[in-house]
Amino acid sequence: MPRQGAPAPALAEGDRTVRGLPGVGPAVAAKLAERGIVTLQDFWFFLPLRYEDRTRLVALRDLRPGAPAQSEGRVLAVERAFRFRPTLRVVIGDGEGASISLRFFHFRSQQVQSFQVGRRVRVFGEVRPGAQGWEIVHPSYRLLEDHDEALLNDRLDPVYPQVEGLGPASLARLIGAALQQLPSSEVLEIVPAEVWSRMGMPHLRDALNTVHRPPADADVSALLAGLHPAQQRLAFEELLAHGLSLRRQRITLRRHGAFALPKAQKAVAGLRQSLPFALTTAQERVLAEVRADLSTPEPMLRLVQGDVGSGKTVVAALAAMQAVAAGRQVALMAPTELLAEQHFSNFQRWFAPFDIRVHWLAGKVTGKVRRETLACIANGEAQIVVGTHALMQAGVSFAQLGLVIVDEQHRFGVHQRLALRDKGLEGERVPHQLVMTATPIPRTLAMTAYADLDLSVIDELPPGRTPVTTVAVAADRRAELVERVRKACHEGRQAYWVCPLIEDSEEIEAQAAETTFEQLSAALPELRVALLHGRMKPAEKQDTMRRFKAAELQLLVSTTVIEVGVDVPNASLMIIENAERLGLAQLHQLRGRVGRGTAQSSCVLLYQAPLGAIARERIEVMRRSNDGFVIAEKDLELRGPGELLGTRQTGLAVFRMADLARDAALLPRVHQVAEQLLADHPYVADAVIARWVGSASRYASA
Repeated sequence: MPRQGAPAPALAEGDRTVRGLPGVGPAVAAKLAERGIVTLQDFWFFLPLRYEDRTRLVALRDLRPGAPAQSEGRVLAVERAFRFRPTLRVVIGDGEGASISLRFFHFRSQQVQSFQVGRRVRVFGEVRPGAQGWEIVHPSYRLLEDHDEALLNDRLDPVYPQVEGLGPASLARLIGAALQQLPSSEVLEIVPAEVWSRMGMPHLRDALNTVHRPPADADVSALLAGLHPAQQRLAFEELLAHGLSLRRQRITLRRHGAFALPKAQKAVAGLRQSLPFALTTAQERVLAEVRADLSTPEPMLRLVQGDVGSGKTVVAALAAMQAVAAGRQVALMAPTELLAEQHFSNFQRWFAPFDIRVHWLAGKVTGKVRRETLACIANGEAQIVVGTHALMQAGVSFAQLGLVIVDEQHRFGVHQRLALRDKGLEGERVPHQLVMTATPIPRTLAMTAYADLDLSVIDELPPGRTPVTTVAVAADRRAELVERVRKACHEGRQAYWVCPLIEDSEEIEAQAAETTFEQLSAALPELRVALLHGRMKPAEKQDTMRRFKAAELQLLVSTTVIEVGVDVPNASLMIIENAERLGLAQLHQLRGRVGRGTAQSSCVLLYQAPLGAIARERIEVMRRSNDGFVIAEKDLELRGPGELLGTRQTGLAVFRMADLARDAALLPRVHQVAEQLLADHPYVADAVIARWVGSASRYASA
């Protein structure tokens, strides 16, 4: 173990480039570099996403949806279809009544001919519900002769992330060659050996070999579940690296000063009194936390999370008033023009009585208006600027930016948030940062993924909000729902009909928005129906949404683009098509678009039978609860942290081995070790961060 203040020993072997491996020339090296694989160490830590279990056969009758499995049967039927594109469906059975469909969308004529009725087939793939019972889409398969023993594998097959232009077999061969050059445990280890021995965890060298090449006697069920000691060893070090990275970033940012913004009691009280509603107890608590942060010369770094409709925007507005009263500018950035325009409208209405100038900046602001707006921002005349990504562009310069507010922050890339913060850099001082999300995040997840932020939670809805009634209805009852829409619209209310896809797809049997729009327009000719989807031009989307908000439209058929920020109080009915294909967080966000007025509101989850076990559980959770935090906990349990955090955009938690839901029990010990390393062995902390996080760590505090 290096002494305090001394650098960790360099991994000479690991720092060598992959060019030394057999078969890695300039072209292959370039493909690997695009995937972040440059050195041997990069290959050692290029870990399997999952394993395929070809060590056993599962009887057809025992197959379960959502679970990859290997099974065997004889061909019962072969069907070709040509609806939107060629499709091959092969039905195999076990001779005792159990069967499953194999579905192919890319196939050759000789493939079709090889599937002779009665032929023995061994398949591997993920079982899922289809239009005609259970099916496997594009399974891997082998055609077997009757006398063929077809021995089973004696170990699990690792499945790695894709490397563009490099096949799985070539990738596995290169990883094997890199593993042959693993150094001794003493050289490979960075964290003190006693940490691992106290927890009974294996050496890193043994863990890497086991994870990449599971031995024949390895615990198969533990490996498939991610709970093998080798996986837990790697998960711990990866969680440690991310925790250290965030803590290091927070320490670094705290070294910057900020302009202390006095509490401005009179100005803030004036805005509060002018509002047509009173704050909830939860809003009062969070506002007090925010205002206390703003009044110090340390930069605020606070995440405010609250359910849809909990009143985060009002807290942001009162924080903005404190900044403006101190003579500083405020920038509020939202991910879509729809949401940004909504904030702009609210801020204009709230701040107009106080002669506070609120300006608007988005991509569609061009020409003379844009030049004038940029000049107002640069000379400080624009006290509050609301906009989209346009706020971060090179031509935007603030006079005295004191507070940055980012809404739905997980939808922004880290470079973007960093760019906006840097607009307010004055010497060693940076603006205060308030980030908000309407996606409730379980506390364990938030404390780990946002360890660089203080966390505030608005866990109470304003009075008068009527809980949305949620029901699940099978797709064969669509006609009843059409009549329900007709009735609601005739009574003066509005409705959403949400579809996961824009166009029909043979591969994903979901009702497409365009098809649904045509069908509903024909079935409801007396209603004003419109279509909204992500491929429309921004101006078209804006116009459609404005018309719906103004009640010029009665029914909006939409993809999930309406998920965030759309506020139409008169809309009281939402139908979500193919609800079984959406995750809990997304379903909850969509449902939050109704129930925003005084009318009793309903959300109908329209599903395609048969339902898989996870889809059934999701729908049941939605029916039982309107609490976003309850739903978030369940979503974390069912799907893991990826979509809750939007991590592929944050640069923080795209974990290679760790799973925040599965590995939550490791976190208390991870935090202890992180504190110890930062205090006693800072160079060790740097080496752990470099190994697992690399250059992404510099963006973690954005």
